[in-house]
Amino acid sequence: MDPLANLIAASVAFVGSHFAMSHPLRAGLAGRLGAAGFSVVYSLVSLVTFGWMVLAFRAIPPSAGLWDGSQNLPWGLATLLMLIASVLFAGSFAGNPALPAPGAEALAQKPVRGVFHVTRHPMMWGFALWAVSHALVSPTPRSLVLTGALGFLALVGSHLQDRKKEALMGAAWAGWEAKTSYWPKLGGLAKAGIVPWLGGLVLWLGATWAHIPGNGMAAGIWRWVG
Repeated sequence: MDPLANLIAASVAFVGSHFAMSHPLRAGLAGRLGAAGFSVVYSLVSLVTFGWMVLAFRAIPPSAGLWDGSQNLPWGLATLLMLIASVLFAGSFAGNPALPAPGAEALAQKPVRGVFHVTRHPMMWGFALWAVSHALVSPTPRSLVLTGALGFLALVGSHLQDRKKEALMGAAWAGWEAKTSYWPKLGGLAKAGIVPWLGGLVLWLGATWAHIPGNGMAAGIWRWVG
């Protein structure tokens, strides 16, 4: 199989298995396997398909991009997007009714706080912004397939999660949707609070610095500092 076609197939398998097992197949599989058994199967399928995608990505030699991602403009935009993504991700673990945890319905009935002033899906938008930022600086066919698949999974998955939560939580989730936005409102970052910003800054600085020993290249502000 052509290496790029293999990556596309792996990406379709990874994204498609997530959607299938999270929605149409979930009830039947959980009924047969039990909650714990379903979690094991879900995790194994996700791990195998993600591993296939990573190996397929690495099997494709680096090539020219659709534009020059090495310039300061795409790197500057990517760096800013990654800071926002890091703040959203860091703040997504506190009081998030979308997470599969006890008390989610009660959380949905509380006033909006933290990064939920920006979007009710801060974790998924964090992943989506990660995908966009990496596509900006590495617009090669293999990178666009990989980042496109992960960004699609994050954004379409969060939209489908709204539908699932409406069915499970009824009025509580409908009220949460009325108070929050699917699409990010960047003005809400000013209301995110000190903890998400501090956590996001630490994550942003650490993750971008890790590109130096991990990939042999500077990313984020390390591209211009030091």
